[in-house]
Formats: sequence, structure tokens, C-alpha cells
Amino acid sequence: MIHCYQNNGVNIVMDVESGGVHVVDDLSYLLIPALEPVFMREHSEEEVLSAAFCVLRENAGQEAEMTGNDASEVAGYQKEEIEEVVSEIISLYEEDLLYTSDVYEKAIESFQKREIVVKALCLHVAHDCNLACKYCFAEEGEYHGRRALMDLETGKKALDFLVANSGLRKNLEVDFFGGEPLMNWEVVKELVSYGRSIEEANGKKFRFTLTTNGILLNDEILAFLNKEMHNVVLSIDGRKNVNDHMRPFRGGQGSYDTIVPKFQKVAESRDQMNYYVRGTYTHYNTDFSEDVLHLADLGFKQISVEPVVAEDSEDYALRESDLDTLCAQYDELAREMISRRKEGKGFNFFHFMIDLSGGPCVYKRLSGCGAGTEYLAVTPWGDLYPCHQFVGQEEFCLGNVTEGINRKDIVESFAACNVYTKESCKNCFAKYYCSGGCMANSQHFTGNINGTYEIGCALQKKRVECAIMLQAVED
Repeated sequence: MIHCYQNNGVNIVMDVESGGVHVVDDLSYLLIPALEPVFMREHSEEEVLSAAFCVLRENAGQEAEMTGNDASEVAGYQKEEIEEVVSEIISLYEEDLLYTSDVYEKAIESFQKREIVVKALCLHVAHDCNLACKYCFAEEGEYHGRRALMDLETGKKALDFLVANSGLRKNLEVDFFGGEPLMNWEVVKELVSYGRSIEEANGKKFRFTLTTNGILLNDEILAFLNKEMHNVVLSIDGRKNVNDHMRPFRGGQGSYDTIVPKFQKVAESRDQMNYYVRGTYTHYNTDFSEDVLHLADLGFKQISVEPVVAEDSEDYALRESDLDTLCAQYDELAREMISRRKEGKGFNFFHFMIDLSGGPCVYKRLSGCGAGTEYLAVTPWGDLYPCHQFVGQEEFCLGNVTEGINRKDIVESFAACNVYTKESCKNCFAKYYCSGGCMANSQHFTGNINGTYEIGCALQKKRVECAIMLQAVED
């Protein structure tokens, strides 16, 4: 399967199964998709060349008898030029970089039977928050339940559970999450200390991260974060009016002025690495590229601004009618990033970061984030869920950190979810980059983790195209 598209004046051909990405001239861009049927059957070089001449004649509206394959020029292209392009296409095919077949579907059955080990926990140390963000899926920290702070013993049991269920894996990840985790800061510190105390004896290494709205950040906390946290996620939506509309305090006042100087200090203290500012765009700021650029102008080098996921009934929810505008915004952002990089003012945008030389292992490309299998969320009272977006939905409770997982059926259903169980993914060019998309979003919008959240899918495809274009321009 191939995918051909044009972006920022660049002709790009993706060979989906091999991962090959080719920047091509206009003639190649015309011929490669047209010749795909020829390569899907037995063929000779002469047949390919003949088909190329035929395609060009048809494209130019020429009659076959008017111009034979021996003509010196066809549809404005010299014969030698056509032969050279056809030869290059054949070489890419023979090198398994073009028109390659799917080699993964046959292996998916054995993948589904793999031994499952837990490698990451989203530790909900606080089901409480000091902001009242309007789009918060956690309902201002309550998660469809009650306000609560995780106690130290429950947190220790969670880390013990992770160690016990991680098999031979050495590096383990723990994200302190909420609500707002800094509202339970003493427990966060003590859990980090406990984690460090059990690393050596168990042959493990914890990589701690923390996601915060920044309200309670101070110098003491920052010093600890810089010493112990592998990554820090800082929540801000962009421009002051955008952020303050969606991320106010409970009294209604905006949070922008409080958090911006703190976040700038975090970024600089970490040498602009191992953090990112993360925002959410909604129906109210479909010009979200301006928010990304605003954050860049504030000095941030690691930026993520992501689409809101909300029910259609919410006034801030994205609509299908927004898609053309949003896709154009991604194109505009990509162009501006190219310009800024040339000026030495570059920054990273999380959704445009693709490693074409390696990237995730094939199984990660097939199955995604590992929710419900490798990655679990833990509530303040120790219940286990497939991920933070399922917390509070009792039908998805897997067990608890004391007794372990007792809903193996749920785990098995998540383990079986992959790009081949999602009908819309099978013939999608982006399937190995999005890995089938977010299972929580699929569940929430279709009632099935194997479903497709259509708006998210459309935006993901556009992000993949922009990301690959950026790589192509740089190379």
C-alpha cells in the first residue's frame, strides 16, 4: 500500500508497509500511484515501461496510435526521462521500499499471545484540583467519584505491584497524576524515596514523571523535580485569553499570569529538555497554531497542544465542520516551524515528532500505548484501570494493588486490540504511526475499544502528513 500527497510544495510518497518515505519529482508522483496495479501482478520491465507511457498519454489526452512507445517525447516528457524514472521505481520495488506487501498481519496472532508485563503506572495521587478546567475529563479531579488523596501505604503497594508484575523489564515508569498531584506533594516525595529504596534489590530503575497545572510550584518543589523527575508535563493552553477561558480557578479568575513565569523557570532550569508544556485546543480556538506559536514565543522549546475530546453536547467540543480549519492550521504550523528553524528559533511540537529511521518497535506500532496491559492507572484507594481516561468507569476496574488483577477478560480484550481488529485501520496509511488511535476515545464514542473516533482519526492523519513533510524538508 502506498499513500501519495503534496504538502508545502513537496511531493511525498509513503510506502506504508516498509515505512519508506520518498520525496519525488512531478513525473514520479504521477506514475507511482498509477503503476501500482502493474506491480501487484507478474510483470516485466517492458510491461512497466509500456504502462508508464500509457498513463502519460491518457493523462495528456493523447491517442495511443498518435504516439508509440518509441516516441522521443510523451506528454511533455522526454523518453529518456521516463525510462530513468521507471528504472528508479523498479529499483525501489526490488529493494522492498515501494509497493511492499503486509508482513505483519500473519504475525499478529502470536503477538496477541505474548506474555504481558506491566511497565508503567499512572499514579493518581490526588483526585482533587485547585483549578476548574471546563473540559477536564477528571471532573475537576473527582473522576466520577469522590475527592481523595492517595495515602503513602497505597502508593507503596502500587510500586510493589509494578515491580512484581514487570517481569524481566528493568526500566519502569511512574507518572504522578491527578487532579493536581502537587496537592499531595509530601506523599509524592515519600513515594519517590520508597521507589529509589527498592530499585537495586529488585534490579529495577524507576523513571518518575509529574503532570501539573503549576499553581503550587515553588523553588523547593522545582529543585526536587529537577533531581528526581525524568520528565515534567506543564499544563497551559496557550494565549492568555484562551487559557483563562478554559482553565480558571474555582472563583473564575484566570490562571495564566500565575503559571507562565513558573513554567518558564522550569523550562530554563531543565535546559529546555525533559519537559513539555501541554495544552488543549477546543471549538473556541480552532486557530490553535497561534497558541502553539505563542508558547514558542514565550521561550518554550517542547510543546504539545492537542485536540479536546468531548461529547457533542458540550459547547467547546470539536465538530466535523471544524476539520478543514484544523487541518489547515496544522499545515500553517508546519510551514512556520520550517521558517523558524531556518532562523535558529526552532522548537519541537509533540505531534510532529516522528522517527523515520527507527521509531517504536513493530508491536508498539501495531498495538499502541499498551493501555490495559503494559500501562495501568491507579486510583487514590488502589483500584486499577486500563488508563487514566477509564478511571471511574466501574465496568473497567481490573482489580486493585493489594490483590492484583482479577479481570483477566478485560486485560485480554485490550491485549487483542490492534490495527487489524479495527476495520477503519486496515487500509489506512497512518496505521503504523497512530497504532489505531486512543482506545479510550474509541470506547467513549463508539462503545467499543476497536471502534474509531472519526474526528481524532482525521486529525491524526493530517499530523502524520505534516510530520513526514517536516522530516523530508530537513533531510
